[in-house]
Amino acid sequence: MKIKEFYDEPTFTLSYVAYDEETKDAVIIDPVLDYEPQGSTIAEETADKILGFVDELKLNVHFIIETHAHADHLTSAQYLKGKLPQAITVIHENIKIVQSTFKDIFNFDDSFDVEGKTFDRLVKDNDVLEAGSLKIKALHTPGHTPACTSYLINEKALFTGDAIFMPDFGTGRCDFPAGSAEDLYNSITTKIFSLPDETEIYVGHDYQPNGRDLEFKTTVGDQKTSNVHIKEDISKEEFLKFRTARDKTLMAPKLLLASVQVNIQNGIFPKAESNGLSYLKIPVRHE
Repeated sequence: MKIKEFYDEPTFTLSYVAYDEETKDAVIIDPVLDYEPQGSTIAEETADKILGFVDELKLNVHFIIETHAHADHLTSAQYLKGKLPQAITVIHENIKIVQSTFKDIFNFDDSFDVEGKTFDRLVKDNDVLEAGSLKIKALHTPGHTPACTSYLINEKALFTGDAIFMPDFGTGRCDFPAGSAEDLYNSITTKIFSLPDETEIYVGHDYQPNGRDLEFKTTVGDQKTSNVHIKEDISKEEFLKFRTARDKTLMAPKLLLASVQVNIQNGIFPKAESNGLSYLKIPVRHE
């Protein structure tokens, strides 16, 4: 199995294609749709790079997998599925919790999907997806969001989304609606840290602290000994105190309001209105 990364610099996001060079079986993980918020315009340049790679290697993409409903970039799952109609879109079944939560926040009407029907397949913890020669095990790792899931491919490579980052940047935030620092601690210590130390970890973002070069691959062993937020010997109380205090200092992601209402619907935009344009809702709060 080989893994090709695609880095979206504006959102610090890593997307991946995991594939078997011989059988051509492949999956796409966390693809990005280019969104420019000032003009509220979308483009597919980043997604087209993935498609170009898939076409060049003549890969058979079985699944388009979301580790969670992202709050910092829009997904290109629908665009990719239009080009790769055989590909099945996947997310954890707790997307229904996320959909219900944000349905209330955005005051969407009853036509808004809260049953995960906009996704092709909803997985549960320990479900196994078979993509030809690739075997993908879903490990439910909530905390950042209730639907967060890490995907272990061929018992070798784990794609963690926003649960855990490179050791020098730590873990994902837990202050989004329905997030939980306690859940994240349990997810990392009982799921991720229980894997063999040599298991490769591919992270969902890299913010390049202190100006270092891009990094996206680490191991379970490295995380257990070197993660700046959650080494193997940290207690739950210590982590909760740290994570809660840190989250209070963080601003909302720049694309939060735009991305979440699209991503919880599998990248489907609201139906175009009479002028042919779709519109996103932006709540206004008076503090």
